[in-house]
Amino acid sequence: MTGDALAQVGAAGLFLFSIIAAIPKSLRHYRETLRQIWFVGAMSLVIIMTCGLFVGMVLSLQLYYTLAKFGGTAALGTVVALSLFRELGPVVTALLFAGRAGTSMTAEIGLMRATDQLSAMEMMAVDPLAYVVAPRFIAGVIAMPLLACVFNALGILGAHAVGVSWLGLDNGTFWGNMSANVEVWNDLVNGVWKSAVFGAVIALIATFQGYTTPPTSEGVAYATTRTVVSSSIVVLAIDFVMTAFLM
Repeated sequence: MTGDALAQVGAAGLFLFSIIAAIPKSLRHYRETLRQIWFVGAMSLVIIMTCGLFVGMVLSLQLYYTLAKFGGTAALGTVVALSLFRELGPVVTALLFAGRAGTSMTAEIGLMRATDQLSAMEMMAVDPLAYVVAPRFIAGVIAMPLLACVFNALGILGAHAVGVSWLGLDNGTFWGNMSANVEVWNDLVNGVWKSAVFGAVIALIATFQGYTTPPTSEGVAYATTRTVVSSSIVVLAIDFVMTAFLM
């Protein structure tokens, strides 16, 4: 069991090097890359915006009553912003991205494998890594930070709606403490870096699982499941490692 897992990790590492080598050739297929950015990015906005809004609202509601015990409700905006920018934004967005976009990547490439479309491309001297895999990998790296920023923005909007409009916190206090304590480099930029890494990891796992899946309907189903499970575990593990180094 452990040997198979290590073999999968090694194969995924070699697959990553193959994708990086294919990226220069994939630039000629920029239309496909743009289409994938639209598919995994813009088409994921509804779930990202909805979840971001409600996460911010719940976070504000929970933190307000906790901070009220210590007379610190003025710090609500700061705590919500730091929680979103540093952890919740990148991580929750990555988990949603894996469930929505990662599974679609795996299923699409897996069906191409099952219907011999990838083999047909090779016969026509079209590199599947450059035309199919690399555009999806690039799209994941680009779309994830943008989606995380949208998640953070809607989360703060939801926190403001609950904290200021509902619970009666002063609007100037909410925004003033947030702008005074949130740092661009340590908080915003580090969150963007995390999101880009998560996007690369999820895109790698999704494309690898789809590209190497057995050419059967059952194989595609198992590959899709493995994409969600593996992406979720790896994202949380990498989040701990990156947080330890960035802090």
